[in-house]
Amino acid sequence: MLLNYLTRSKIERQAVFSSHPWVNSMVRSNYPTFRLLLYLEWLLLAAAMTIELLIPFQSYWSLLLRVVIIVVFGLMGFLLPRVKLGTQLIYTALEFGLILLSAIQGTSTAPAIFLSLSLVLVIRSCLMFKISKQLIVLGLCLISYGILLFSRPIRHEHSRVIELDWRPSNMLLFSLTLLFALLLINALIAESQSREKLEITHQELERTNQQLRQYALRIEDQATLQERNRIAREIHDGLGHTLAAQTIQINNALLFWQSNNDEALTFLKQAKQLGAEALLEIRRSLSVLRSNPLQGQSLKSAIEKLLTDFNKTGIEPSYIIDIPPSLPTEINTAIYRIVQESLTNIYKHALATSINVELVSGNGIIHLSIKDNGKGFNPTQNTTGFGLQGMRERATALGGQLDINSQLGTGCCISVSLPLSKLY
Repeated sequence: MLLNYLTRSKIERQAVFSSHPWVNSMVRSNYPTFRLLLYLEWLLLAAAMTIELLIPFQSYWSLLLRVVIIVVFGLMGFLLPRVKLGTQLIYTALEFGLILLSAIQGTSTAPAIFLSLSLVLVIRSCLMFKISKQLIVLGLCLISYGILLFSRPIRHEHSRVIELDWRPSNMLLFSLTLLFALLLINALIAESQSREKLEITHQELERTNQQLRQYALRIEDQATLQERNRIAREIHDGLGHTLAAQTIQINNALLFWQSNNDEALTFLKQAKQLGAEALLEIRRSLSVLRSNPLQGQSLKSAIEKLLTDFNKTGIEPSYIIDIPPSLPTEINTAIYRIVQESLTNIYKHALATSINVELVSGNGIIHLSIKDNGKGFNPTQNTTGFGLQGMRERATALGGQLDINSQLGTGCCISVSLPLSKLY
């Protein structure tokens, strides 16, 4: 558990640490901005302590009490209630009590100490409360300071006249100082929170990108495995069957070689035809394995060559191809693979004698139609084949659509529509 915690990133460790109920509700945050505010509190408290020690005092007990108040007030800065409002109010009331207890000692340092401790109180209120409650704390500080200031008149050394002229300006300076501190600290906190959210968002994006890369690798591996299995089935069902039949014809030819030359010649011709079909099957399998099936050809030339090779199977193809000379690689590959897979299915399953291929473009859409006059099938009962599923996925990936219309005894028609606007 400890090793797992230490190997995490800084933000993750802080998130785990701050998620603890006691830690999240009491302990000061560890981010740089909040540490800066804590250092500022220490400077103010150190200034208050220096004033108390340097200014002449009348009673050691009174001095000791004020020093203890400053120390306790400083230690309270390490524990800030951040969750429960009741605890926050009690905490703030206790701070007010300490400030007032220090002010009523009647020393000449009371206004300066009150200013330092009030600034610290405003800093902590910014960390605990929203802006409305912060203004309430600010108002209480101003009222308390005004009462302290106007209840302690300073008399001239040689007269009984009370000097009050400087107090409004002192009160104004105190108010502006607290208000400036309130605005500045809120700005620092907002900037720190924005930077924290940005860093966390960046790390979440990195994690998401890493997960996406892992998912992409898994999908690629799965697709590669499915493609290999499909090619293996094609070789087994097509090439294996053809070679087995060729072996039987050659054995028959050997049996009739001496007794019946004409019969043996017939078997040899059939074996030769089977060899040609096996060679065509090997070419198809190799073309599937190529990364770029067109091999630098245009789509029109590649499909024409595909149909010319398909004519050797005994099924007569006809075609119309009218498309732009240059299309994106994605659409070239998708259309070629769809035509290739369709011809393979027709050759294996359709028992067709003719097919018609139309590939045209119009109104920003590429239209592909492949029709045969074979035995047909029920499309609702052939939804799990990798061939049909792969063709549909290729069309969908390019924002297009693939439809299969077929019935038993009426042949089959495969229609594909691909929008050019999404491909350029």
